[in-house]
Amino acid sequence: MEPVVAIVGAGPAGLATSACLNRYSIPHVVLEKEDIYASLWKRRAYDRLKLHLHKDFCELPLMPHHPDAPPFMPKDHFLDYLDKYVERFDIKPRYFRTVEKALYDASNDKWRVEAKNSVSGETEVYFSRFVVVATGENGEGVVPDVKGIGAFAGQILHSSQYKSGSDFKDKDVLVVGSGNSGMEISFDLCNFGARTTICARSPRHVLTKEMVYMGMTMAKYVPVKVVDTFVTAMARFTYGDLSKYGLKTPKEGPFYAKLYFGKAPVIDVGTVAMIRSGNIHVVEGMVSINGKSIKFENGVEKDFDAIVLATGYNSLVCKWLKNYEYVMNETGFPKNPIPKHWKGEKNIYCAGFSRQGINGVSRDAVAIADHIHSLLS
Repeated sequence: MEPVVAIVGAGPAGLATSACLNRYSIPHVVLEKEDIYASLWKRRAYDRLKLHLHKDFCELPLMPHHPDAPPFMPKDHFLDYLDKYVERFDIKPRYFRTVEKALYDASNDKWRVEAKNSVSGETEVYFSRFVVVATGENGEGVVPDVKGIGAFAGQILHSSQYKSGSDFKDKDVLVVGSGNSGMEISFDLCNFGARTTICARSPRHVLTKEMVYMGMTMAKYVPVKVVDTFVTAMARFTYGDLSKYGLKTPKEGPFYAKLYFGKAPVIDVGTVAMIRSGNIHVVEGMVSINGKSIKFENGVEKDFDAIVLATGYNSLVCKWLKNYEYVMNETGFPKNPIPKHWKGEKNIYCAGFSRQGINGVSRDAVAIADHIHSLLS
């Protein structure tokens, strides 16, 4: 089979790239290992999830949100948007296709993509002039290297498996990670009556969604340092010094850290108020686990019934992309700095790896399709 472009992954990045290629009538195939598109959103997102950013920054190319859509959209609203997007742009992923190998063939200047059809058991081979890696940043859940974690006597799950705090009522739960997922899951757990503790090691900026929206809007017109000065002043006025509650603040400004290090600020959904009131406790890093007992860096030991690992993901791209060095580094993220991160050598691209959310996905998809179209023209 010889499509002009092979897209690996049918998440938002793959869908957006497909829509942009369809605009140019460029033949392509979208290969997806699951039986649905946007599986991370449809199957691995907790119930209360809302988009942390204003809808203006969460649009895919060529289709803005409806004016009546809520500014900060619940998960179900965004999924409805994706359904309409797929229908409108006639996107037809090939499901149950797990790409096991992709390599560049210099003899014919094409890419050979091998995908296992999990229904038939057969391996399908696609030859394409272009390849777009759209598997996203969220590949395999990270499990921290802590002594005894594999023998924890309670329940342990990654944040991608977490659905609702209703399953943990009256239980002692440790949430490992103080990013957006960890803070929001902690809030959800507490609301459902779980005795919740957050393990916070990395410094994080804490902002309201309104501060983030204001900052992202300002960033269109003024330097990021000016934005950071303004936003951090607002945060200090709103929250005061959070270090006395165990939440440390980074030296870099929130938008600088996001732009250059991919480290997003925490958008507070009410967790800070629960921490201040003592309903949620904050502890330092874990040292060891013995049965249900967990020892922390400050010497405190406590028993827990469950651990939720909000510890992020590792990219799996380098496992199947044999010539990853044309576009990725050894960690499975773009080797080129922003804003040219999406473009590799030998006609390979990556979409959705800028750590800039849906907004970054959209920019990548447009840039990739435009570049492919220019080459074909």
